[in-house]
Order: sequence, then C-alpha cells, then structure tokens
Amino acid sequence: MPENEETGLRKIRRALISVSDKTGLVDLARELKDFGVEIISTGGTAKVLREAGIEVRDIADVTGFPEMMDGRVKTLHPKIHGGLLGVRDSAAHQSAMQLHDIEPIDMVVVNLYPFEETIANENVKVEEAIEQVEPDRDAGASSAPSVGITPTYKYAAPRVSGRTSMAANGAA
Repeated sequence: MPENEETGLRKIRRALISVSDKTGLVDLARELKDFGVEIISTGGTAKVLREAGIEVRDIADVTGFPEMMDGRVKTLHPKIHGGLLGVRDSAAHQSAMQLHDIEPIDMVVVNLYPFEETIANENVKVEEAIEQVEPDRDAGASSAPSVGITPTYKYAAPRVSGRTSMAANGAA
C-alpha cells in the first residue's frame, strides 16, 4: 500500500545513482541528501559525490562484491535488482526481501553511456562500441510504480530544489 493514500506516492528513502554524464549530479545529490535519502553509487559517480562532500554508500557495500571486469559488473546483483524489482505491495516479495536481507531502492538516477555518439564515429572499433552498452540499467523501469526513474537528472535538480516534486512525494 502506498505511504500516502491520497496521492499514491511513496517516500524516497534510498536512491541508486550511477551515471556517465555527471552534469548536475552534485546539485541533485545534495537535494536528495537534504531530504534524508541514502545514496548508493558506483565507482566514478561515488568519487565525484565524495569529492563534493556528499555521503555515499558504495555499491560494493550493498552487494558484498567489488566492481569487477573493468566496471562492467557492478549493479548486476540480487541485492540491487531485488531492491528495485521487489513489489512493495506483495507479501511474498517482501518476505523474500527480508529473508535475503534485500533493502528496497526507491529511485534510480542513470544516464546511458554515449553509445550513439560512439558508433557515429566512422573510425570506432567494435571494442569501443561494446564498452558503451549497458545491460544493467533497466531494472528500475520494470518496477514502476514502486521505483522512480530519473534518466535526465540534469534537468531534475532545478525542479527538486524548488521542492515541488520531492515535497509532494513526502520525501521532505
């Protein structure tokens, strides 16, 4: 059942942030922290946030496994996908999450690697193009309405700082 019966919205408690284009990232993360949202993040994204003084939980601390294979494997883990895909209103899903110590993830902030830009270069090598493919970024989309997906976060920060979207969400 949604936390806010009137709106049907849930409070955002945990966000997974893993982005290639970091434009606007720090502003959005600061706003999320102002609302008490725990931020889980991956390698380069976590580094940028820490350098800006923002507290971040490493993805490896959630999964118990380090990022590996040149960063290709980082969020492909039951503790991440279970946190995204678990249906909040399903007793069976909630039971499985508790049994396996999986915490819900309420928001995913991603953007895709510049695949189109990469393959538009006529001199691109197959290996370079493959590095721009992201198999682990669509789990949040399968979880609607339980998980908020923010693929264009660089446009979200001004809205969030206006306190309209998150305050309405009960995150304040």
